[in-house]
Amino acid sequence: MLTILKSGIQTCIQDLGRYGFRHLGVSQAGVMDPLAAKSANILLNNSTDSAVIEITVGLCKFKFDHPTNFSLTGADLGAKLNGKSIATGWRYHAEANDILTFASSKSGTRAYFAVQGGFNDVTPVMHSSATDIQAGFGGLSGRALQDGDVLPYTPFNALDSIGAALPDYVDTIRVIPGPHVDLLPKDNQQSLYNQQWQVQPNSNRMGLRVASDIDISHNVSITSQAVSPGVIQLPPNGQPIVLLNDCQTTGGYPIIAHVIEADLRHLGQLHAGARCQFRAVNRLQAQQALDQQQQHLAQLKIAVLHHDKKNI
Repeated sequence: MLTILKSGIQTCIQDLGRYGFRHLGVSQAGVMDPLAAKSANILLNNSTDSAVIEITVGLCKFKFDHPTNFSLTGADLGAKLNGKSIATGWRYHAEANDILTFASSKSGTRAYFAVQGGFNDVTPVMHSSATDIQAGFGGLSGRALQDGDVLPYTPFNALDSIGAALPDYVDTIRVIPGPHVDLLPKDNQQSLYNQQWQVQPNSNRMGLRVASDIDISHNVSITSQAVSPGVIQLPPNGQPIVLLNDCQTTGGYPIIAHVIEADLRHLGQLHAGARCQFRAVNRLQAQQALDQQQQHLAQLKIAVLHHDKKNI
């Protein structure tokens, strides 16, 4: 068992998300930083879609009730094992009664905590273990973890520590221009790209809200249509909303751009007050960026398998 001694802020069970049900109004949910979550599982030879704990901001505490191997990836939230600092991007071993704690960070928002063999008592809903907090299903009873919750896992003997650096997080987010951008005045179109945007405190897993000093308000109206994570909507007030994993399935604001899949991970690490900038790319560049990530994961998997085979 893993016992949650201190749950922190919206710590929850997630996997890669819930697909194939948007036509029924079901959101994707899932990890906000899929590259980090996949890497956490690869370090343990788990399936890349195994459920992990997504830690938002930090300020949480866990107790291992049995020996196991675990990994941490994503933002460095000041993790400590029995009071000793440990780094993100590595695999570690914990003994029974070991304590894992997280502080917080000014440079990142979400960390991913996986155990070898996964959390094996999480029942999938619609083929996914992701917690949909808005709808109240998936994960552990459809909610964020609470103090006193326990998550069963299979005990394992110690593996050697091994780690790998993830590609750096950046604040320049690549986007493909959206279908409604031409409905806006030319000056407003360029304003999306030629300034920095500040993340607003009311951002959450549904959407990243950004604002600037430049007014790009408008009165454009469109028919409500399908939306998905990565879509950048522009409400009449001129403050864009970048839709994230828990977003609704339809929307009626103009879609001015779409964040490329490879860069969605960066959005999950931006905290309130952080600044970002958007840069337009084409579909070929978007595919090349995703291919590079897939190559990184493939190389990591080969390296971990080779390391573990050599040390058997």
